[in-house]
Parts: sequence; structure tokens; C-alpha cells
Amino acid sequence: MSFNDGLIRKISSMAERLEHRGELLHVATSRDQFVDLVDIIHKVGGRLVSLHATDERATAESFMMYAILDHDGCLIEVVSPVWDGVPFQSLVPRVHAANWYEREIQDMFGLTPHGHPDPRPLVLYDDWPQDTFPLRKDFDSSIDIPRIPREYKYRHMEGDGVFEIPVGPVHAGVIEPGHFRFSVAGEPIMALEIRLGYVHRGVEKLSETMPYHKGVILAERISGDTSAAHSAAYCQSVEQLFEIKAPERAEYIRTIILELERLYNHLGDISGIALDTAFAVPAADGYVLRERVLELNEWLTGSRLLRSINTIGGVNKDIDRDKSAKLLSHLVDLRLQFERLSSTMMSSVSMLDRVEGTGILSKENARSLGCVGPIARASGVDIDTRRDHPYAAYPDMSFRIPLQKSGDVYARTVVRIDEVRESFAIIEQALDRIPNGSICTEFTGAPIKTTALSLVEASRGELMHWMIGEEEKPFRHKIRDPSFCNWLGLELAVRGDIVPDFPLVNKSFSLSYAGNDL
Repeated sequence: MSFNDGLIRKISSMAERLEHRGELLHVATSRDQFVDLVDIIHKVGGRLVSLHATDERATAESFMMYAILDHDGCLIEVVSPVWDGVPFQSLVPRVHAANWYEREIQDMFGLTPHGHPDPRPLVLYDDWPQDTFPLRKDFDSSIDIPRIPREYKYRHMEGDGVFEIPVGPVHAGVIEPGHFRFSVAGEPIMALEIRLGYVHRGVEKLSETMPYHKGVILAERISGDTSAAHSAAYCQSVEQLFEIKAPERAEYIRTIILELERLYNHLGDISGIALDTAFAVPAADGYVLRERVLELNEWLTGSRLLRSINTIGGVNKDIDRDKSAKLLSHLVDLRLQFERLSSTMMSSVSMLDRVEGTGILSKENARSLGCVGPIARASGVDIDTRRDHPYAAYPDMSFRIPLQKSGDVYARTVVRIDEVRESFAIIEQALDRIPNGSICTEFTGAPIKTTALSLVEASRGELMHWMIGEEEKPFRHKIRDPSFCNWLGLELAVRGDIVPDFPLVNKSFSLSYAGNDL
């Protein structure tokens, strides 16, 4: 990738240090220049990938703030110091996608974003003490934290006929906890406020204590149905730190595994949308197909959820010629049945009546909030990490990026249906072209003293693993699941719809609570 010369000149004039690290441009700047520099990159089309902090007081005598942006396929990492007790200038008035990132930094590091329009807690439980910050290096995670009763302050809308409907955090059925507070006037939803954090587990803090080979196991459990994508991103980050490369055969196997994961997730989401429109037959047929893919996963790898496959330096399981032939045979049958299912769903007038025009997220809002994956693509935002920042064997694959413009439940359904078709094609290409050779490179040496970044396109969209390495374990490990980028989009998408349509809109977003609540 080549960086725009004009942008480079602007960045250079505000940078204290500029360094090319492969695909990544590392830019160190002053605290006073940080917001202006990020804003300049954002205004010329830079998409905010992450905003996070590190505690480097032991070496740099300060905390450090990192903003990662994607500008026209080029990744830019902007870093500046932040001092304890000195508020930093909020990016949110200029870059709306920074909203939850800054609230998370405030919770986890105790650094205050000056000028943030909504500085309420985000990640930690409501009774967590306000002077205890889990991601500081001097925080002892082994001690019991005294709890202080405190009530979270929800936003309230007032007016004649306006009332609130609280839903959750405990729900009927098998679903993770999340609180949804609707403000309604009659039937239409005027506003929705989402409150999460109920399954926060301290994953990033735990990762700082775990050797790299055990960190793969932790990554697989960030969000259960995204085990392959998270573990692949973790492994790729560590491989960057140790300057090792997985064998070409392993890259092809990773690609196959990642697409199998996309398949069973999209099949489940498409079936869930059919179920929430009371279209029971295709919903049942879809869940049968999902189960068949899960069984295929177990036969191929030993794990329904594709765990223990990715490892640092490659993969643990090979796909021999017999398995390849059998997998291709299964895929042909699955594809035929899927085409019948999708035809039944998308030719139903009653279903189309429910999904067309429901839960609209505009392209402007999707872009402004930094939405990713099928949610963004259904609103016309053309991003996909497999194409924009290719990894594994994706540079050798030919595939289409499905796009829709209407941003409603219909569009999100069509995008997923088209992506299932592309996944079938990618797996077939990978099996046809897979080279001979080993499946793992030896994991040795010492980590380089720089940051490492890995982006992977999961079924819900782009996820990120970013690290600063130490000899045996990460010094800092930042994880950003795609759901973290998309929840605020759901708040906007339901406005104007009626409350009974919320389950359908919610299912079309298909967001992970655990992935969000690290």
C-alpha cells in the first residue's frame, strides 16, 4: 500500500516521529497536536479503527494514547502521551466513532476526556468504585474489590404521552444479558438506550498475565461463535511481534476455517430473521443447515466451534486429500439446499413486508459511528478487511463484496445471503489451490520492540488484536470486537419503528454481548 503524498506532508508537519512499519504508518505526536492530527486524517476519509490507551509510566513516565485509522487501505497509528490527573481533549465532537472508546478509557485507566458529551461509565459494573482502574499496571487483579452502591443515570425523554419500557438485562430464553430502555410515544420508538457490561470478564487484563501460547486459548473464548476469527487475529499479532510467518498451506487452512465459521454464523442469523418474521419453515430449514455445518466442523477439525485449530506460526490440524474431497461434496449439497432456502425466504410477500423499510440505518450514520461488517455493507459502506487488508490466503482468492444501499433488515438479510454464496466459493477455491508443505512454523526468538496489529473480517465484521510485546507475554493487548462498533448503530436503526419490531431489527444486527464486554 502507498500513502497519499499530500496527507503524508500534513502528517509529517505535525509529527515528532514518523516510521513505516510494513502496512502501518506509526506517527508520534504531542498531546496538543493529537486531536487535530486525528481529525485531519478523519476528514480526508480516515476511518477510526480503534482508540485505546496504555500504561507506560514505568518507561515513558506517562500513559500513551493510540488512535488507529484506516485511510484508503493504509493504516495509520497516531500516538501521544497522556498524564495522570490531566484531562485529555475529547475527539468525539469531531469524530463521533470515538464515543465508546473514550468512555472505555475513562473506566479502565481513569483518564478523563475533556469535552466528551456523555462521560458516564461504560464498561464496569454500576457498583464499581470510581477510583479503581483495572488496566493500570499497579492494579492488583487478585484482590476483592469493595463495592459501592450507585445507580446508573439513564437518559430520559419528557413530554405528553412519552413513557419508558425497560427490557432486561435478564431476558426470556437463551440470551446474554443486556439492558434496553425504550422511550416511546404511542407505538413508535422515539429513542433507545443500550446498557451493556454485564458479562465483562477482564480479558485484556488477563491476557497480560498469560504466556503467548495460552493466549490463543483465551482469544478463542472472547466470543464463542467467533473462536476462529479471534484466535487467527491473536496468532497473527504474535507472529508479527516475533517476525515469523505461517507456512502457505497453513494460511489456506486458516482461510477455510474462517469461512466455515462465517457460514454457520450467517446461516444462524438468516434463520433467526425468518423466525422473527414468523416464517417457521425456512427458519427450521436454515437451522438444520447451520447444524450440518457445525457437524462438518467437528468432523473436519474435532471442534464444532473450530477451537484449537489456530496456533502461533500456523495451524494444528491439516486437511488431507480425502478430507478435502469429502468437504467439497458436502459443500455442493449444502449450497443447493441453501439456494432453495433463500429463494423461499426472499420470494415471500409477507416476509418482505416485514423486513423492507424496517430498522433503517443510513449510510451517513453507519459511516459516522464507524460501523463494520454486514451492518455497514447493508448501508452502502464498502469495507471488508479480507480485501482491504488481506491476510491468510485471501490475496489469492477471488470473491465479491456484497453491498446494499437501503440499510434496513431486508438489506442486512440480502448481504448475509450473498456472503454465504461467496463463502462457499472461497472455500472451494482454497481447497482446489491448497499447496503442499508444512502447516506450522516454529515459534522462537524474541519479540520486536514495537506494536503489532492484526485485523480479521469475522462474520460480524472487522475485529482487531493490537499488542505491545514482552518476552513471554503481552505488555498490553487491546482487543476490539466488531460488535463494539455496531451497538450504537442499533440505537439509531430502531427509531421510528414499533417495539414489536425490535427483536427483528436486533436479530438483523446479530451483535455479541460477550464480544463487546471484554
